[in-house]
Amino acid sequence: MTKSQKKGPAKGTGGLGRKALEGKGPTPRAEDRHWAKDRRRKQAADAKNRQARPQQRQRRASSSGQNDAEMVTGRNAAVEALRAEIPATTLYVAQNIEVDDRIKEIIQLAAKRQIPMLEVTRQELDRMVPFDAVHQGVALKVPPYEYSDPVELTERVISRGDVALFVALDGITDPRNLGAIIRSVAAFGGHGVIVPQRRAAGMTATAWRTSAGAAARLPVALASNLTNTIKSLKQQGVFVIGLDGDGDVELPGLDLATSPLLVVVGSEGKGISRLVAEQCDAIVSIPIDAATESLNAGIAASVTCYEISKLRAAAAEAKEALL
Repeated sequence: MTKSQKKGPAKGTGGLGRKALEGKGPTPRAEDRHWAKDRRRKQAADAKNRQARPQQRQRRASSSGQNDAEMVTGRNAAVEALRAEIPATTLYVAQNIEVDDRIKEIIQLAAKRQIPMLEVTRQELDRMVPFDAVHQGVALKVPPYEYSDPVELTERVISRGDVALFVALDGITDPRNLGAIIRSVAAFGGHGVIVPQRRAAGMTATAWRTSAGAAARLPVALASNLTNTIKSLKQQGVFVIGLDGDGDVELPGLDLATSPLLVVVGSEGKGISRLVAEQCDAIVSIPIDAATESLNAGIAASVTCYEISKLRAAAAEAKEALL
């Protein structure tokens, strides 16, 4: 039998386990537990750093301009933007694209202005443009839209001797409505569209596309406060009408049509706001069938601009007949 296999009491530890038997002693005072403070301080710092990282990434992306560019898609929009010398940075053309007169002009204008042109696959182009965009095999990368100042824009129009016609948007957040209104205002001789800075649609690629290139030739002005902007325009002799289904004045034969005019279009659901309505010289309604509850903002603006254009043309003809 070996020594380890002998029965009987084992030898003692010689006092080596006495400290463990005595326990850890009294709990140290809070001010003496520096290791706990250091651990909590480190945990708080780590949590703060984790929260800051996404914000830092977002700031870096913003400062580098990665999120600033817009993609103008579609042949009409691209050719109109190039004709108006919008400061584009890159032209993307799909491989094996069917070349028509618009594509030829797009390529010629881009080459003349020395805009880099890249040939990409349709799959790559699909990934580059907004998911709901119909690019027709061409996309133009442009810098952020440069808005006009509404007061300065009005001064320029008046100084040219033109009878001003502007459309202001109140509470319209869909960029497709903005694009459609820009197209209508340009089609019927308007001088610009005014959008509020907050809670409103801006000049995104969607608005560009919906305008079918009209945004390249019609200025869009940004109002920091729509109510104050309306007051400033009224001081320059511009009359203001608001569109509302319950308006006191009907659009056909509008007396103010031949005067400098600002048309305010509200959202389809809420209409124009109370503060804006208080600044209007008239609340105008568009006669529609009783079965139709209301008109889309873009359609309402289009009908109104057409009627104003028609009345102005008739007034001009009558004036010429008297001369």
